[in-house]
This record gives sequence, structure tokens and C-alpha cells, in this order.
Amino acid sequence: MTAWGAIAGGLIGTVVLTTVLRAFSTNRLRAKAIGYALHFAFGLLFALAYFAIFLAIDRSGWWLGAVFGLVHALFAGTALVNILLPLVHPRMANPLTAAGSTPILEAPGFLLTNYGRSTPVVTVLGHIAYGAIVGGFTSLSA
Repeated sequence: MTAWGAIAGGLIGTVVLTTVLRAFSTNRLRAKAIGYALHFAFGLLFALAYFAIFLAIDRSGWWLGAVFGLVHALFAGTALVNILLPLVHPRMANPLTAAGSTPILEAPGFLLTNYGRSTPVVTVLGHIAYGAIVGGFTSLSA
């Protein structure tokens, strides 16, 4: 188990996750290049966080990574996009935002349900795939 394995898994997993989430969008203008780049960078950082947990528990594997991915998806679909993202994204609405003259992005809602009925499923499955890939690469790099 090495950090390089986690980074390799993070690289591949982030490509898979970001592509799945990007391909799901019907309006490509919403997903700007900077959002894609930030998501990609955070994917690598999360891979290192997964690695730190794998080291702490002295265990890794695709199935454990998949469990981490599920937890990651639940965090991303609730606290991250509904509480933290509106604090830093200048055009992201939140439940308390009133529509003004500046167009804003709709508040995501719980597990991103405001972006379509399939969004929660795709988001959770994408994150589980990401976690399984990071966990698998990490265990193979032992």
C-alpha cells in the first residue's frame, strides 16, 4: 500500500467520476472549465485522504473504497453542495437566496434532487466507482 497507488487510483477514479457527472448534465454551459479543474484537483486530494484512512486502519481494497465512496457521496450530496459550496460559489443559490437581477444556479437540494430525479443515483454510483478504483489501486500498490 503506497501513496502512489492512491494517487494513481485518484487520477483514474476522478476521471471516471468527473466524466460521469459531466456527461449526465444536459446543459454543458453549466459546467465551466474551472469547476471541472477544481473537481479534478479535489478528487486527487480525496484519494490521499482515503489513503490516510487505509493506512490508519491497515486495510484497503476495492470494496472498502466503495464504502468510502458511498460515505463521500452522502457528504457531497448533502453538506458539501448545500452548505459549503454556496459559501464560496458566487452564483450558487441556497434555500435562503431570493432571485434577483443576477442569474444564479438553482440550489442543489438534498442529494442534488433539484437537478433531476436521476442525479442522486448517478452521483452516488459515480462516487462508489471512484472509491472502488482508489481502494483497488491502493491495495494493488502494496
